[in-house]
Amino acid sequence: MKAMLFGGATLSLLTVSAFGADLGPNPRLNPPPLTPFSWTGCYAGLHAGGGMGQSDFADTAGVLAPQAGFSAVNLDTSGYMLGGQIGCDYQFASNWVIGIEGAAAGGDIGGSTGVAQPLAIPGDTANFKETTDFLTSATGRVGYTWDHWLLYANGGVAFADDRYTAIGTFTGAAFNLAGVETRLGWTAGAGVEWALGDDWSVQLEYDYYGFGQRSVFFIDNTGTGISGPAEIKQNIQVLKLGVNFRPSFGP
Repeated sequence: MKAMLFGGATLSLLTVSAFGADLGPNPRLNPPPLTPFSWTGCYAGLHAGGGMGQSDFADTAGVLAPQAGFSAVNLDTSGYMLGGQIGCDYQFASNWVIGIEGAAAGGDIGGSTGVAQPLAIPGDTANFKETTDFLTSATGRVGYTWDHWLLYANGGVAFADDRYTAIGTFTGAAFNLAGVETRLGWTAGAGVEWALGDDWSVQLEYDYYGFGQRSVFFIDNTGTGISGPAEIKQNIQVLKLGVNFRPSFGP
């Protein structure tokens, strides 16, 4: 009797073992290993930002001062920019990311100010205005990531499209001086980016644009024929919030 019971129990165990082997490993008991999140891939997005800067005008050649009655202006600027960016990142050594990005934005970062004319007569006025309506850049960046967060610094070349006017009267004669230029400079900044999910991320970034001192050619549009160069030194700072679409996000 005992032998029959023992034999039956052994047969039951063998049957259960064979049935378990047919089922294979239980995914609940043995889940597959998680693949780490990766920032490697390309992206495109939009951004909006606010900016401020400073422009310093100096008529070092002395050509415009006799017409406008002033030779120097210091102007603070402010405004907004709306634009887009496109780039690619590569994550390596577990937590480090390098990338490249091109960005372009249009808007209005500018300002105007009244200018004192030392030799003016009663009724004379002078107003100087500067507007930056386009900013572009090509930058490289390096960052450190922990999971869905990326902290980075960037730097590269930048361009600004600028317009200047000086309008008023001096010794009773009207003047309307105007100058335009596309200015080459450099940019450097830092930011933080957060991956929302498989395809989207948001970023907050600060950028400093240094355009140095450049010679700008002014023409008087009142028909006097007076024209000449002036030296203008310019810098701009922008804080922007952006959103990116990253179709190759994830593991």
